[in-house]
Amino acid sequence: MNPFRKAVEDGDHEAVVALLAEDVVFTSPVVFKPYAGKAITAAILGAVMRVFEDLRYVREIENPDGRDLVLVFEARVGDRQIQGCDLLHFDEDGRIDDLTVMVRPLSGAQALQQAMAARFERIEREAAGA
Repeated sequence: MNPFRKAVEDGDHEAVVALLAEDVVFTSPVVFKPYAGKAITAAILGAVMRVFEDLRYVREIENPDGRDLVLVFEARVGDRQIQGCDLLHFDEDGRIDDLTVMVRPLSGAQALQQAMAARFERIEREAAGA
């Protein structure tokens, strides 16, 4: 099992953060502009781990060279079921340097956006180290 998948499924935020490259770029399913850097990505992922309920990965699709991985998941945000995928790219040191999350359906994405927006001040404080 991929270490990122294991860390997420175990709810181990520290292990997730340890897998991120310093220059990681996170692309959100609900925000146009990507977020650059380990601190903001770690804070966002921590919030996502609190927002998603009953998260489970149902499929892994890996590039033979091991540098690209797609993890397909199912989760819930409030009363909305979500299907999605994490698209990961690994740098030459095996750290995640690009992470894109995609979700469906629209009602699930909207529920996710609302839940994350309500936490974004805290996310920004965590990223700043406050």
